[in-house]
Amino acid sequence: MDLDAVWRTIDAERAGLADLLDELSPAEWAAPSLCDAWRVGDVAAHLTLAHMGPGAALVGAVRARGSFDRMIRDTALRAASLPRAEYPRRLRAMVGSRRTAPFVTPTEPLIDVLVHGQDIAVPLGRDRPVPVAAAVAAATRVWGTGFPFRARRRLQGFRLSATDADWTVGSGLPVEGPIAALLLLVTGREAALDRLSGAGAHRLQAARGRRDGAPGRPT
Repeated sequence: MDLDAVWRTIDAERAGLADLLDELSPAEWAAPSLCDAWRVGDVAAHLTLAHMGPGAALVGAVRARGSFDRMIRDTALRAASLPRAEYPRRLRAMVGSRRTAPFVTPTEPLIDVLVHGQDIAVPLGRDRPVPVAAAVAAATRVWGTGFPFRARRRLQGFRLSATDADWTVGSGLPVEGPIAALLLLVTGREAALDRLSGAGAHRLQAARGRRDGAPGRPT
């Protein structure tokens, strides 16, 4: 994707997420998201922080004692105390902006809005299609960078191939499926494992089953 296409997709996804947030009931707002220990409302609050300036980022890092994960969680939780109507309003206000948080490329907010959109929609049973070209760009970026997802290390020994796009990474046991499901996998989400196939997918599903205390699928 070229830069203009990336930003157009970010704009469309933010606007669509704002519409989705408008529809959520209080129970859905308080429901668990795909992010461990994050409610749907916490994820929504996090998405409105994409324009965080360097001063606020520095304060957050100091408060979190240098832990990136803790900073992200703490800033989201602090932002989650506003009235619910404020979050879709803030997302819509970001549409058309080309501003990013410090030290990130435009692909990072693309990853953020695509993946966190699924973090909200999937556990609520809401259908939220992921644009294929955007998912390819996001998954490529995640695979090519170590921090914070560490996808290549976590998925060493597996070959990931999209069935709806020209995208293959890694080597080893095959894991095949839609690029949207693979994007969730490389960003550490297991929710889409049932949409993937191949010997590698069966092994990952079995490992999840053992962690959940349930019988895993045979490899």
